[in-house]
Amino acid sequence: MDKFDMPVGLGMALAMNPEAMQKFAMLPDEKKWQVVSGTHAVESRDEMRQYVENIITAY
Repeated sequence: MDKFDMPVGLGMALAMNPEAMQKFAMLPDEKKWQVVSGTHAVESRDEMRQYVENIITAY
């Protein structure tokens, strides 16, 4: 996945959560695209933070 394909909000939230960033980085591309696609339903910073927190347990 090209870093330019990642939504800015997701990138910022991952940068603030090293554990989630590491999990995301280890995902296969198909799962990364699922995570990125899911961000389209996120409407606030708090929701994005929670969405990124869920990466830790969901994958």
